[in-house]
Amino acid sequence: MDDVTALKDSFLSEAQSAASLPEIQQLRVKYLGKKGLVTAKLKALSNVVPEMRPAYGKAVNEVKNSIEEEIGKLESLLKQADHKKRVVAEALDITLPGKYTPFGREHPINKILGEITDIFVSMGFEIEEGPEVELDYYNFEALNIPKNHPARDMQDTFYISDDVVMRTHTSPVQVRVMEKRKPPLKIIAPGKVYRCDADISHTPMFHQVEGFMVDTDIAFSDLKGVLEAFIHSMFGAGTPVRFRPSFFPFTEPSAEVDIGCIFCSGKGCRVCKTTGWLEILGAGIINPKVFEMVGYDPEVYTGFAFGMGVERITMLKYSIDDIRLFFENDLRFLKQF
Repeated sequence: MDDVTALKDSFLSEAQSAASLPEIQQLRVKYLGKKGLVTAKLKALSNVVPEMRPAYGKAVNEVKNSIEEEIGKLESLLKQADHKKRVVAEALDITLPGKYTPFGREHPINKILGEITDIFVSMGFEIEEGPEVELDYYNFEALNIPKNHPARDMQDTFYISDDVVMRTHTSPVQVRVMEKRKPPLKIIAPGKVYRCDADISHTPMFHQVEGFMVDTDIAFSDLKGVLEAFIHSMFGAGTPVRFRPSFFPFTEPSAEVDIGCIFCSGKGCRVCKTTGWLEILGAGIINPKVFEMVGYDPEVYTGFAFGMGVERITMLKYSIDDIRLFFENDLRFLKQF
């Protein structure tokens, strides 16, 4: 049995000097691997005289179990020591002040656009969208604005080609929806629109909300009721509203909708040009010509439509006098909202 005892003593001696997990692994391979010293002793049992074989095999197995147990203890101790080192090395000094990360704010135009859509959705309107690069047919002709019509001069259009434009209003969504669906319809179409115009009250790109309602018995009084409800929700229940006759090719009769000046309470000031009123949107009864273009029978169906500029309403809500401020990305301006 002396060689078995010597094997155990040899392992213990080497284990005392093992100071890392790789060294422990080397010891495991040396003594317990397929060609290890303990494995070799077990394979050599057949060479031991039969009467000594049980005792010898027991002694070798005891040494094997002892080595496995010792290696397990050493691995556990070294892993704990290694973990403590990493904890110390990666420790955070929680006494240091944290880094401030500023939070963004919702852009005022998006904020007002969300308020507008929420008001109309609460009245039962659905939201539809359409392409910003639009066919001339949908942007003009289907809305009763044929080529060479003087109303095209009002649009200041960006032309991509003779038949493709950057949409000048979200009204083309009205035509696209009516081509695909039959009444009754209650739709709003928010989105970006484009016109060749730039000054303190106009930008080449701005936002608009088109709305329309179509059924068999829609009257101008329905239009007034919807728009008055919207204006009172947006500007307050006591806001005066008036409708003035106007002209739009796709509505007849048409009207401009004004609200009492929110800056002077109707007394007259520089903003309202002493009139006491501020123009806010355009509206009217859908022209029968539009119904004919989409295959609706104008003798059966009637409807109204309206369109508003989101920047215009935002400027009124927040008393902003220059539309260009919305798009300059000046944090001093945007942090106010």
